[in-house]
Amino acid sequence: MRFSTSRVAAAVGVHPNTVRLYEQWGFLQPVPRGANGYRMYGQEHVDQMTLARAALHGGWPGRAIRRSALDLVRTSASGDAEAAMALARRHLGLVRAERRQAETAAAFLEEWARRGRGGLPAGGSLSIGATAAEISLTVDTLRSWERNRLIKPPRTAGGYRMYGPAEMGRLRVIRMLYLAGYSTMSILRFMSAFDGGAPRVRQGEARRILDTPDPGEDVYSASDRWLTTLAELEARARRLISLLKAMGAPLNR
Repeated sequence: MRFSTSRVAAAVGVHPNTVRLYEQWGFLQPVPRGANGYRMYGQEHVDQMTLARAALHGGWPGRAIRRSALDLVRTSASGDAEAAMALARRHLGLVRAERRQAETAAAFLEEWARRGRGGLPAGGSLSIGATAAEISLTVDTLRSWERNRLIKPPRTAGGYRMYGPAEMGRLRVIRMLYLAGYSTMSILRFMSAFDGGAPRVRQGEARRILDTPDPGEDVYSASDRWLTTLAELEARARRLISLLKAMGAPLNR
């Protein structure tokens, strides 16, 4: 059975131009044309379009994960079902690793919040340059975090920023959360609750605060609700494996 571009688009729920773009970008296997020059799609193209849409609609945060999704779609379009399944399993592993990292950071944050301002290592204060070097950041990053209200270091009489044990501990937590994928808004949301002495922070609520925008707060990116986003991305990654299996890809390689 052959399908027109519009029928393929309707089957997947996209505009016909999206079907043509996916073909142009190598997300679909070559499409034969009839004597009249019209494209003649088959069920295999509908299945591949479904796979591509599941992989790409909504995007994948992070270059490595996005590149992984693109690779498996193009490999499937090339006809190498075995390699596509292997890439899909690798893709799921990448998403799960990202999720583990985010969960580990949230768990560390819970412990840091539970300790409050106690249990901090003793030590003197450092200048902004020495602090940046100590935590493997740049001076510009520290200033940016201050502008974004993540931290407010005390200043000397001469106006110089000084970072003591409390500020150093806070900076290490912020850095870890950034590396784990959390957005500035998520981190600020938690730090504001922590600074305000909110009891909920002491009751194991760090994950919920990180993952729940406040009423009226604008959500600009997936990382504003990072834990939820990663759970959704893992479900999408598992669906890609199911779609490939339904298309006849072998389970093992």
